[in-house]
Amino acid sequence: MVAFASNSLLCRAALKQTRLDAASFTFVRIFSGAAALWIIMQARKRFTGQRHDSTKAQKMPQTAWIKAGNWISAFALFVYAAFFSLAYNTLSAGTGALLLFGAVQVTMILWGLGKGEQLDAVQIAGLVVAMTGLIVLLLPGLSAPPLIGSVVMLAAGVAWGVYSLRGASASDAIAATAGNFLRAIPFAILTSLIAIRWTNLDSLGLIYAVISGTVTSGLGYVIWYAALPGLKATSAATVQLSVPVLAATGGILFLHESITVRYVLASLAVLGGIFLVVIEKQQPT
Repeated sequence: MVAFASNSLLCRAALKQTRLDAASFTFVRIFSGAAALWIIMQARKRFTGQRHDSTKAQKMPQTAWIKAGNWISAFALFVYAAFFSLAYNTLSAGTGALLLFGAVQVTMILWGLGKGEQLDAVQIAGLVVAMTGLIVLLLPGLSAPPLIGSVVMLAAGVAWGVYSLRGASASDAIAATAGNFLRAIPFAILTSLIAIRWTNLDSLGLIYAVISGTVTSGLGYVIWYAALPGLKATSAATVQLSVPVLAATGGILFLHESITVRYVLASLAVLGGIFLVVIEKQQPT
């Protein structure tokens, strides 16, 4: 969750404090993430060859990690990363994270309902409160976040929810994440070419993008994919409740962003409502 919050801070810092554009940030983030994961796969292969018999090492083809990913997950990863960067042109770190993970949690919970999970009265009330909080955050007013940026971030949240749900079946977290990042590169290249007239490069912004790709995305998503098989959809939604709080705190400390009363009230509604849904779901029947 610290890695997820750090992505918000790094992206917002790159787009706010440097001249780097959103498309370039997305491409560098995805490409550097793929490169870092390739290095990790090579290191693991050598380590496995030293620790185990060569027969076991030979059972893993050189391209096994490429086959571990899939195009649907890769596209969901790309949509999340691209919309995430685009939205942070106008949103603060805390508001963006709240919209993102509010959408993620609602997506994952609705998926659970579609798979046959049942909600009781308290859970239904919690879901209504959470969605009301998002609506309140977006209502017109002096402290309301920009509508277009908010809608784009909500779409990024849906894409990340899909990516997380598909990761529950990953048997090898590192290989699956590496394969997905590799497949996402062509989408990022195409986007950069379409947006080439708006390209602005900045050395500090590129450093932020590389850190986001290699550390808080590449390694962070490996940890997330490793945890997902042991979590239910509702449990996975629960742990992500901390991200908006972490991102907002980081925005205050490092980006000098302010927190409005509307944000605080909306956060309490969204996080509290989702908490009612997932905590009730975990109680024994």
